[in-house]
Amino acid sequence: MFERLQSFFQSLALNQPEGEFSADDPRIAVAALCIQVMGADGVVRDAEKLKLRELLKDKYQLDEPRLDALLAAGEKAESEAVDYFRFTSDLKRSLDTEQRQQLMGILWDIVYSDGNRSEIEDHVLWRIADLLGVSGRESVNQRLDAAARLEMTSKIDAT
Repeated sequence: MFERLQSFFQSLALNQPEGEFSADDPRIAVAALCIQVMGADGVVRDAEKLKLRELLKDKYQLDEPRLDALLAAGEKAESEAVDYFRFTSDLKRSLDTEQRQQLMGILWDIVYSDGNRSEIEDHVLWRIADLLGVSGRESVNQRLDAAARLEMTSKIDAT
């Protein structure tokens, strides 16, 4: 599963110029969606911020300054957005079915990173999945996979 997530992020980075992130860079849309999901329950926790940084840094192979630039671009885009459609429409056009499913897994990882899952977060992810064209069944599969990853990580941390 980790390899699938890594290939997803790397595929988004292909053919992207070095330096500043262009406004249509799909990585900005991914970061902005993640930021929206983090705030869905009304509280952005440190664990969620750390998880987002970890995911973006590892998957896009970014150094700290580039990671900070991507997060700043994602935060700016998110603050200017009225809804999820702005990002999901771009991502639906630029990602294939498997990549959109993998994105749902990433969003579920963000939800579970603080150890809590709320009805609001469920609704937000259901809406995003719908806009991305990801079936309810596949979104549930991604949610279950994310919960299993959290449980596995918790067991490793406990030892």
